[in-house]
Amino acid sequence: MLVLILILLILVILLFLLSMLWPPDSPWSPWWRTTPTLARLECKLAKIKKGDIIYDLGSGEGTALIIAAKEFGATGVGIEIDPFRAWYAKLAVWLAGVADKVIIRRENFFTVDISKATVVFLYLTPRALVGLREKFFKELRPGTRVVTFVYQMDLPLYAKDDKAEMYVYEIPKRK
Repeated sequence: MLVLILILLILVILLFLLSMLWPPDSPWSPWWRTTPTLARLECKLAKIKKGDIIYDLGSGEGTALIIAAKEFGATGVGIEIDPFRAWYAKLAVWLAGVADKVIIRRENFFTVDISKATVVFLYLTPRALVGLREKFFKELRPGTRVVTFVYQMDLPLYAKDDKAEMYVYEIPKRK
């Protein structure tokens, strides 16, 4: 029994380590982490303020939402399909004392209504970003800011930080 648990533990660790090296065009979600420093930068670049409602699609550990709630006064919804990451994020939100401002939902972000968002955070693969563009035009109001890290989108650019590879876009007015 102990050997089986040890083998299972080794497999989980190997999958975790491999997920950090996934190629960007992979259909699998890599475990990329947002550091508190990067989360602060994305909040500043997107001009996050009290009253903003942030949807973090593929929220991972919830770091960006925790920083946005604690330091910028925003509220947020994290959408994370991975059960372990969702559980971890819920715990992190509770431990950070922002459970009244941040909700983590274990769902597929392609099927979640994001129309209440004033800001959307993304740290996703290029394939996922392309798939989200149409959803953004259908569901997001003009003026909603979309923040991406590393990979760019085909949306009107609002602000950027080339050194950090962070881009903020704004949903345009409908014609």
